[in-house]
Amino acid sequence: MPKKPLLEFTDKGIYCAIGKFYIDPWKPVDDAVITHAHADHAYWGHKHYLAHHLSREVLLYRLGEIQLQTVEYGETVIKNGVQISLFPAGHVIGSAQIRVEHQGEVWVVSGDYKVEDDGISTPFEPVRCNHFISECTFGMPVYQWKPQVEIFNDVNNWWRSNVEHGLATVIVGYSLGKAQRILQNLDLSIGNVYTHGVIENTNEALRRNGVILNPTTRITPESVKEEVRKGIILAPPSSVGTPWMRKFGPYSFGYCSGWMAIRGAKRRRAADRGFVLSDHADWDGLVSAIDATGCDSVYLTHGYTATFTRYLNEIGFDAHEVHTLYGDDEGVGSVPEEEPEVHAVPHPALSKGEGSDKRDVQILSFGEDLGEAGGRLS
Repeated sequence: MPKKPLLEFTDKGIYCAIGKFYIDPWKPVDDAVITHAHADHAYWGHKHYLAHHLSREVLLYRLGEIQLQTVEYGETVIKNGVQISLFPAGHVIGSAQIRVEHQGEVWVVSGDYKVEDDGISTPFEPVRCNHFISECTFGMPVYQWKPQVEIFNDVNNWWRSNVEHGLATVIVGYSLGKAQRILQNLDLSIGNVYTHGVIENTNEALRRNGVILNPTTRITPESVKEEVRKGIILAPPSSVGTPWMRKFGPYSFGYCSGWMAIRGAKRRRAADRGFVLSDHADWDGLVSAIDATGCDSVYLTHGYTATFTRYLNEIGFDAHEVHTLYGDDEGVGSVPEEEPEVHAVPHPALSKGEGSDKRDVQILSFGEDLGEAGGRLS
């Protein structure tokens, strides 16, 4: 009889039968280990939650009074003989990879992650393991991120230009992660930062957790429109096209998302500017992160799973596509229903580590913009 794997994929989530706990389950369970506080990973209804301590106040704000245990990165918790420890994922503040070990078998559940240090989230840390469970939200070669300093130079220059031309500036990003990343990289010599209530509620939760954020002012019915228009307005995706946003006109509206790398995404969101800023790893980041684990097998949970699985198998990984309810928190995009082919040829740039039999690769050009060729954006 083959040995049963330490972690398995069930209709409730990723399950450890020996430890009797789930990781990021989407149905109510007794014991849940949570990678981060985004809604597709942290559901209401579990009897007990375990997460990183910087997720504490956001989880309580979003889920209400829950039985929540929090730990530091690297701290070990033992459940029924199974060792659990959390390591930085670099996705958002408090995000973690979950390392699970029992009798020498090691699994790592990455949740969502990015490999660029954004200056506010604890930077991603590769964790060696036998089996790695990874997202691949942007698992296509077309997705290659520029350094964030270049993106924020563009953001601040755009804001400054709007002020000079008498336009209000509205910038949109997800309320947990993207909003704080934007906030910490704005040039506050240009003006003040005003926030939608959903974002300010998240900011306040993070501040209660000891996170130091740049100053913000909540927009309320009593806010003076002309004063708000002199600064920059930080808004969530749900506010786009609403009367709340329109009342600040005339304005220039910018959207921050990795999906802005696709032609047409900015147009479909009616944005004046699209800034390619993602809290997920790009193509190179995914490949390098998976390679750095030294894993024997990799499981891909959400994103371009079919294409990225084929690609990883082609370059020598043992990759598997799995189906979960994890999704997109970028607020604008979705993976094309039909994914283009990606092929590999040998390339010396990708190191596979000592003793590995995985092949080195480079990506062949395949032409059309992937987002426009058979893709869709919601």
